[in-house]
Amino acid sequence: MSRKYFGTDGIRGQVGVSPMTADFVMRLGFAAGRILATQTHTSFGPRPAVLIGKDTRISGYMLESALEAGFAAAGVDVLLVGPMPTPAVAHLTRALRLSAGVMISASHNPFDDNGIKFFSSTGAKLPDEVELAIEAELDKPFASLNSAKLGKAQRVFDAPGRYLEFCKSTFPNELDLRGMKLVIDCAHGAAYDIAPRIFRELGADVVAIGNQPDGININDKCGATYTASMRSAVLSNGAVFGLALDGDADRLMMCDADGTLFDGDQLLYAVVKDRHERGVLKGGVVGTLMTNFALEQRFAKMNIPFARAKVGDRYVLEMLREKGWECGGENSGHLLCLDKHTTGDGTISALQVFAALKRNNTSLSDYTAELKMFPQILVNVRTQTKVDWTTKSGVVAAVAAAEKTLTGRGRVLLRASGTEPVIRVMVEGEDRSEVDGLANGIADLLRAAV
Repeated sequence: MSRKYFGTDGIRGQVGVSPMTADFVMRLGFAAGRILATQTHTSFGPRPAVLIGKDTRISGYMLESALEAGFAAAGVDVLLVGPMPTPAVAHLTRALRLSAGVMISASHNPFDDNGIKFFSSTGAKLPDEVELAIEAELDKPFASLNSAKLGKAQRVFDAPGRYLEFCKSTFPNELDLRGMKLVIDCAHGAAYDIAPRIFRELGADVVAIGNQPDGININDKCGATYTASMRSAVLSNGAVFGLALDGDADRLMMCDADGTLFDGDQLLYAVVKDRHERGVLKGGVVGTLMTNFALEQRFAKMNIPFARAKVGDRYVLEMLREKGWECGGENSGHLLCLDKHTTGDGTISALQVFAALKRNNTSLSDYTAELKMFPQILVNVRTQTKVDWTTKSGVVAAVAAAEKTLTGRGRVLLRASGTEPVIRVMVEGEDRSEVDGLANGIADLLRAAV
């Protein structure tokens, strides 16, 4: 059964345009409340209860109120935490034994987009069958319960402190960050206050940037998708590391003292290498179709099993669970350490990297020096609507020709984004100028075809 509203990461779109309207989101809350009330239980009270968090987009006020109304109409109690990272919502949902958690965010997208992401009572993303059940419920008429059965709403005032202590608990007790000057770019997003506090409490000297949200500056020339701000701040402040989160703080990019950038593949390698050397790595590692081939090669030399999932952290998570492994991630900065959290968390990921570096008394550059990344060119081609590139004969021929050229020493991948109207063209190989030419050639053909 195909999805009508849910994508790879919840429901997302431009605010004011279906489905990101107040009317739809209220009906979504009602539909989700009806489904979740029949499938999950809570120790919070006599009624089902859900927790709602949001990032700093100005539209969050409107959508939060709409969701609250929908859940209340379905007889579900609502706990509000305000601006909090997506992984904080997942953790608090599980810790408070609630029926579900909901995050209002469009992650790394511009401020005029927003989205709704659900978590189950265990802090994991909803299974496909539950999302499909919610979609089916959306097609039914909206009919509020009578007044005696309506849900209530309240604020959770200690939510930041609960999450802060949870993050700190994932860092070894015998280690600290004293003597380390860090730049943390919060992307004017959900972690603008909590992330700097976490690292300060572990002893770091923190320079926070991207920590003045105004409702419209989220992800604007800052954060994990625009790392120039972080790198510049590291150099100008004499910091030893830089961290860049995205708008909902589930992605992480880092840089060394000299501004050298490290993406999700390299950070995943640092975490896995440390666990492998200590003999505590459980099974293998899951990447995606976008994972750099160099990482796969390196793990093979270390006799670490490696598997590729579809692009999207939910698919990495599904494969990790299927295989009984713990570590995986995407080059975009979504990292998963399932012994630490049920979902990707930029702050916790950074703490795992720092733990590895502290144990080995080294820098990121030195610790990952043997991982020689293949040049990987990614070109995003924006489309007006969803387009199947395989129906464009010229594009198909160009892809086939590029694959033939790179046989045995590179690869080509075209895929539609699951969160925005974009087709991503990725070409990877040993020679940067060659792969750059191939990627841009295919992208030009694709733009002309769509």
